[in-house]
Amino acid sequence: MTALLIILAAIALLFCGYVFYGSWLAKQWGIDPARKTPAVEKADGVDYVTAKPAVLMGHHFSSIAGAGPINGPILAAVFGWVPVFLWCVIGGIFFGGLQDFGSLFASARNDGKSVGEIIKASMGKTSKKLFIIFALLVLILVIASFVNVVAGTFLTKPDAAGNLVTGFVTKAQGLTNNQTTAIISVLFIFLAIGYGVLTNRCGVKTLPATIIGIIAIAAIIVLGLNVGLALSRNTWIVIIGLYIAIASLIPVWIMLQPRDYLSSYLLYSMMLVALVGIVTSAVRGNASFAIPAFNGWKVNGNYMFPTLFITVACGACSGFHSLIASGTSSKQLDNEKHAKAIGYGSMLIESALGIISLIAVGVVWEAWGKKEFGSPSAAFGAGIATLFGEKGTPIYNTISALLTLAVSVFALTSLDSATRLSRFMFSELFLKDDEPTWKDAKSPVRKVLANPFFGTALMVIVGCILGGLSLSQIWGLFGAANQLLAGIALMAVAAWLGEVGKNNKMFFIPTIFMLAATLTQLILTVIGKVKFIAAGQFTAANPAWGNWFQLLFAAAMAILAIVLVIEGVKTFSKQCKK
Repeated sequence: MTALLIILAAIALLFCGYVFYGSWLAKQWGIDPARKTPAVEKADGVDYVTAKPAVLMGHHFSSIAGAGPINGPILAAVFGWVPVFLWCVIGGIFFGGLQDFGSLFASARNDGKSVGEIIKASMGKTSKKLFIIFALLVLILVIASFVNVVAGTFLTKPDAAGNLVTGFVTKAQGLTNNQTTAIISVLFIFLAIGYGVLTNRCGVKTLPATIIGIIAIAAIIVLGLNVGLALSRNTWIVIIGLYIAIASLIPVWIMLQPRDYLSSYLLYSMMLVALVGIVTSAVRGNASFAIPAFNGWKVNGNYMFPTLFITVACGACSGFHSLIASGTSSKQLDNEKHAKAIGYGSMLIESALGIISLIAVGVVWEAWGKKEFGSPSAAFGAGIATLFGEKGTPIYNTISALLTLAVSVFALTSLDSATRLSRFMFSELFLKDDEPTWKDAKSPVRKVLANPFFGTALMVIVGCILGGLSLSQIWGLFGAANQLLAGIALMAVAAWLGEVGKNNKMFFIPTIFMLAATLTQLILTVIGKVKFIAAGQFTAANPAWGNWFQLLFAAAMAILAIVLVIEGVKTFSKQCKK
């Protein structure tokens, strides 16, 4: 019954936040349905393409979700369910939702440009370049982390004799969840292309095309439950790299819009399945929720502040969301009146997913504590599946496989969106104000650096190389870097709102809190790595390169952030004197 009460309370509070606080924000900022959006004014058929609200909601929600709202709350649950619950709800309403909505609105009012360009308007060109460099460093971590996650959910491990079976695998050959997930994910890409052609070139309306798409999703899932695709981890990393490079360069209507829209139905279905499982198990009384309410201010050597607020990440607030909102979503927004649902609403749904993840791990809390699962995503799938049946039963295996599929699909959507964002920001970094595109660059060197193929290739190659290494060496930085980006994005939108004479006071507390938490975490990381490197106690699981990588990366991000914060303070001071 505890799990049921938790999810009902979360839904009620998040709904009230959307209706009351979200509407208040829209009124304070002056959302104008009559104003033309960049997608209408600058339509180019490649990046600036209007999308219907349901389609854009699907893209935005799928892109921001990834694996974050599943992994974060599960890892943070060691502090107890009450702190995680409170941060997901309060953070979602007053921190994450504010950032996402504000970033989308600010970008829509600035020709669909990124947060970097928004910073230039209020804080100057130097701050813009520093922010873009910072954001590109975060995006490298995003690409590396999610390449690792997706390859891990696709790979086929060698058998006991060390032999690796490759190619198509059937149930008779020992079909695994990974092989099922792999083939369904590959087929999903071709399904998305077909949907894009139907709706954008064949004139098929959204509703009938959606029905066709959902039927096709069901068909490839049935196929995947019977036939899988087996390849090695390195092979999958190469394939994933080629996919995200191509997906980031082609027009959004071919892949980005249809893929993310269709994948959102997997996410909605996953959440619905989880809700049904929570309700029915509460009625039957056959599932426990074993997470303690509160485990103390210090657990496993980590203090709740700042660890909890960094670890929960996307379940409450995520800097990556601001890049999606101002990088791809703002270029597809057909009307400002939809910005609240897409920007603010998507974040609150993601907070609800974070609460569902908390409940899922609570169902298998004892097994999670014994490290019986290889990843938080595996624990999530097992927890939800346990609500429907015992381990090993057909219903348990089916639901577990489908949930694993959903997680990998969301990670892939975040990957191709992150790569496209990298392309935009690379160009913004090297182009001058009088150079709209890379073709207009007057310097041959800058023309090469701003070329979308160059930026895409560089980010994909570096991301995939890092993704092929130990995830623990990457993920340790991703949380702090991502949340620090959130603090800077909050500051940037607040500075812009102040510049154009709109109310920005609601940003001050969230900005200060996020900057304080993340800078504290990065400084602690730097101190800890210096001590560890000086001791020289390296192991195979904790190698020298990983510690040096985290030390240098954390130090660079902390320095960049501090410089940006100083520039932000100067901007706010000037605004107060006006």
